[in-house]
Amino acid sequence: MAVVVLSEDQRRKWDSSDDGLFYSQPRFVHHLDEAFRQRLTSLYRERIPDGAAVLDLMSSWVSHLPDDVRYGSVIGHGLNEQELQRNPRLDRYWVQNLNKDQLLPLDDASIDVSLIVAGWQYLQQPEAIAAELLRITRPGGQVLVSFSNRMFFTKAPQIWADGSDQDHLEYVASVLLAQGWCQPEVIAEQTRNAGIAGYFGGKGDPFFSVIAHKNRL
Repeated sequence: MAVVVLSEDQRRKWDSSDDGLFYSQPRFVHHLDEAFRQRLTSLYRERIPDGAAVLDLMSSWVSHLPDDVRYGSVIGHGLNEQELQRNPRLDRYWVQNLNKDQLLPLDDASIDVSLIVAGWQYLQQPEAIAAELLRITRPGGQVLVSFSNRMFFTKAPQIWADGSDQDHLEYVASVLLAQGWCQPEVIAEQTRNAGIAGYFGGKGDPFFSVIAHKNRL
């Protein structure tokens, strides 16, 4: 059983229609700018070991993993099958609405690293997802939850829609900690524009990540 952190009011969304309908059409676009994506790939290079079994939860047509690193397997999950089919890094994938069904179809202790990018902000039952991720993660494995300040406002639960960037970091960390993950590490950085504007101090999307490990015992 997951430890409850949110109230029912905090889970509500402006648009309560089926998420499957909202994501029924593929979006072959980048939802985060190049500076954010470069920082994310750099983080993955630093934190994900070669040969790891990787779960890309709430994925799309791109996983942002470094092209030159080989992993044991990369398993994808999402809401749009066309996007997942287009993703060249996925060895296999499945489609599932996590706001309706939080049980992940993966074996206990079968994953080394789980990734969520710009997805946590749409979870209405994040406690159950965090508990499931802990179940499927091998001892010493980790979860990386990364996001910026962008969102589809009407599909974000109230806790995210009403919160600041700092609130978002504390919220994600608190849910992970409550489900038994070790004390999360928080990264909060302002990226520099990846184009010529960056040379003149132009800013990119802010980069946030919450990283937690599963106890080795």
